[in-house]
Amino acid sequence: MSSFIIQGGTQLHGSIHPQGAKNEALQVICACLLTDEPVTIENLPDIRDVNHLIELLAGLGVRVERKPPSTVTFQADGIHLDYLRSEEFRMKSQSLRGSIMILGPLLGRFKIGYLHQPGGDKIGRRRLDTHYVGLSALGANFDYLPGENSYKVWTNGLMGTYMLLDEASVTGTANIVMAAVLAEGTTTIFNAACEPYVLQLCRMLNAMGARISGVGSNLLTIAGVKKLRGCTHRLLPDMIEVGSFIGLAAMTRSELTIREVELSQLGLIPEVFRRLGIKVQQSGEDLYIPEHDHYQVETFMDGSIMTIADAPWPGFTPDLISIALVVAIQAKGSVLIHQKMFESRLFFVDKLIDMGARIILCDPHRATVIGLGHEHPLKGIDMTSPDIRAGVALLIAALSAEGKSVIHNIEQIDRGYQHIDERLNNIGASIQRQ
Repeated sequence: MSSFIIQGGTQLHGSIHPQGAKNEALQVICACLLTDEPVTIENLPDIRDVNHLIELLAGLGVRVERKPPSTVTFQADGIHLDYLRSEEFRMKSQSLRGSIMILGPLLGRFKIGYLHQPGGDKIGRRRLDTHYVGLSALGANFDYLPGENSYKVWTNGLMGTYMLLDEASVTGTANIVMAAVLAEGTTTIFNAACEPYVLQLCRMLNAMGARISGVGSNLLTIAGVKKLRGCTHRLLPDMIEVGSFIGLAAMTRSELTIREVELSQLGLIPEVFRRLGIKVQQSGEDLYIPEHDHYQVETFMDGSIMTIADAPWPGFTPDLISIALVVAIQAKGSVLIHQKMFESRLFFVDKLIDMGARIILCDPHRATVIGLGHEHPLKGIDMTSPDIRAGVALLIAALSAEGKSVIHNIEQIDRGYQHIDERLNNIGASIQRQ
């Protein structure tokens, strides 16, 4: 288990480019299974989750050609379906939550797949019902395999249908869409997730010859086709990194420019940080965060306490709730952080309290932060990263704190943030990996 040793309390200066979007990458890599022609993906982040998924596809027989620094070409023209029954496949797929999204492409093209309980962050219950209900509606059969905690999933042929999803699940929508593009007939998905990741996946599939309309909305109509072709696709900048860098600049009182952020795909992210009192200035496709001696949380029109809550897109993404909470620590004023989706995501606040933050954990979903207004710095401590987003939130807190902090289990951070120590050290941070 590796660690970061952080010397906090220094300002950062300069500019930084966000990596390619992790959540989009996991979807579009799986989509490469839908064709036997080459598919080239540009701006892929060099992170553990993406690399593990690429290894999984290589085990299936997908040919992988890397073109540094961030382009990979995939060709799924020699798939070994017997690999799906191997112990290696089971172990690799269980270690990565994104592995569930190979199921839709496998069913669409090969009519068979296996579903093992996927891994990922331990942030609460993350049900798979949307995948099951949607794929079943298309004609997939799920046979439980006793003793393996897994399912054999098969079909005699997927058929288009109408479905109303009970949850606007991003990975569920992606899986269903990838299965439906090769199904017979027309599929209509209402209450589909409409995050930029799904929009990008649909654009890529249409470039491959799929016929998807309603792209970017919560009502998708998919006319099935017989075959898809190859394409070249470029990932969006990672909006979670963009939000993380905004919070980092504010907490460390730094002047920072975030380059080429694709502003049209950030939704409410800049506005939510503005509600926390942070100046976020736009310049073309860049965001400029000036140095903040202080920042003050807004209140609602009636004077009540500001609430920052996650919501399905175009609401504020759940992946930035941890960052918003940390940023609120040094604001002037108070804010209620409401994490609606996952009941364990706020449990890392005990570490922030040990650093000197004033936080009341109201229940598993809500925490009230009473801002310090930069009147009292946080102090460095020894801590462990519980998941990707909490890990980066703790890293931001440590960089703003006085003295030395140590963060263990940084493999969690490496799952979602590309060479984060090197990139932040380049703009003035002091992070040592050991």
